[in-house]
Amino acid sequence: MIIKDIPALGLGTFRLQGEQAYQAVTDALDVGFRHIDTAQIYDNESEVGQALVDSEVPREEYFLTTKVWRTHLNRTGFIPSVKESLEKLGTDYVDLLLIHWPSPEDKTPMDEYLGELVKAKEMGLTKHIGVSNFTIAQLKEALHILPSGSLYVNQIEVQPFMQNREVRAFCATNDVKVTGYNPFYVGEVLKDEVILAIAKKHNTSAAQVALAWQLQSGLITIPASTNIEHMRDNFNSTRLTLASDDLVAIGKLDRGDRKIDPSFAPDWD
Repeated sequence: MIIKDIPALGLGTFRLQGEQAYQAVTDALDVGFRHIDTAQIYDNESEVGQALVDSEVPREEYFLTTKVWRTHLNRTGFIPSVKESLEKLGTDYVDLLLIHWPSPEDKTPMDEYLGELVKAKEMGLTKHIGVSNFTIAQLKEALHILPSGSLYVNQIEVQPFMQNREVRAFCATNDVKVTGYNPFYVGEVLKDEVILAIAKKHNTSAAQVALAWQLQSGLITIPASTNIEHMRDNFNSTRLTLASDDLVAIGKLDRGDRKIDPSFAPDWD
């Protein structure tokens, strides 16, 4: 099996470090996950890479994403940082290379770092390129700069309390996939009464409901976990089909409640 497209369900590794990161990736591969998401700033690329190298899963059978941190966006630092990531990950290429955050206040011009992103793809360091945490205005600029059809993904926060509909709609119109991160709102979604009621109705878990909502909404999603039983539960969300009234009920939970909003974030839509 050769994976050519990004699997809709992956393992996120944000906040996982050291042996915990290694074991999480090892367990996720054993469960059946074939999409692993990391980043330079997570400080776990070496452990993620070692787990992948130590596994029996051939390189062409998993999809690996990493992200370039904002301090490496300039022309001098970009490609060297990607090569360092590949060395840590123990691979010659990643399947998807993202700009983790747009340059704050355009300190590094977008055409400069997107030019380097294209160069990374031309050098064979990545198969696909994309962005993360980009607003509609920034996506418009990126689409103008990048070669037609090359912007593969925008990775943004999407969860029932903050559904990011406008950005998702813009991406859909422009054939850009959306990866929704933080699907559980750091666990708060799993305590919501509406989510719990839907889970009870389907005799399943709140986590499966939250992930099935993302998948049925056409999103890629990357839940993080260090518990193999939770990973198995997350993985089985692909088997759950929510009813239309379930989707409507979850849609009503949107209150624009963003969790990931650092000081250097852009002016959100």
